[in-house]
Amino acid sequence: MFTIEHEFDSTVITLVDEGELPLQEDVVINSFAECVTLEQLDPRSDRIQKITLSPEQLRDLAAALDLPEGVYQYRPAGPETQGSP
Repeated sequence: MFTIEHEFDSTVITLVDEGELPLQEDVVINSFAECVTLEQLDPRSDRIQKITLSPEQLRDLAAALDLPEGVYQYRPAGPETQGSP
């Protein structure tokens, strides 16, 4: 299950674990114009752990979810050229 809320300066997505026990803590994703943060409570330390991703890292993560094992680098598509290399 997840929720989506639109705040003044970000979109907040909360992922709620509905899988098998033991359940993981909720993950809160804040999408800002300049970055995306992921936050989750660490029950061992009772502290919120936070990860910040740049837009490029988020793009790479989204692409990586659908690719096989390997090393990849994003290269934007350029104009096609004709003739010999």
